[in-house]
Amino acid sequence: MSRISRIEIDDSNLPPPTPEIEQERRVAMFDLIEENTFALPKRDDRDVPEGPYQLELAIRDKRLVFDLATDAGTKAAEFHLSLSPFRQVVKDYWQICESYFDAVKNMPPSQIETIDMARRGIHNEGARILAERLESKANVDHDTARRLFTLICVLHFGG
Repeated sequence: MSRISRIEIDDSNLPPPTPEIEQERRVAMFDLIEENTFALPKRDDRDVPEGPYQLELAIRDKRLVFDLATDAGTKAAEFHLSLSPFRQVVKDYWQICESYFDAVKNMPPSQIETIDMARRGIHNEGARILAERLESKANVDHDTARRLFTLICVLHFGG
């Protein structure tokens, strides 16, 4: 399968991220570039450029925008997703992240682990929703969906 070779986040209209959010973003971007599966499905009505792809992720007009080009700079695809299906899971994710960030400072490892398990569960749910929303637009594996969901959370936080 193809992959994402570069990712840019258009956060120009967002408030500056907190240090924790910036760290989440850096880790997700690094992990995503290191290992991901991302392919555009074949279309009957047009040719689909093969990857690797460069992705710009943004929120425009209250929609999540995936803008893809090949490494050679050829436009590959652009699709817009409604943010509505993500709102609750993003809210839940940031609430559990805040609890996790606080726990790391003050709680014993067993309580941190419990909160982290809940955080992973919510993260998996967000990845599942994203994979469903991308179903006819892009093929992604679970880990790629998780990392992209983290980046959506970063964008949604400021949006």
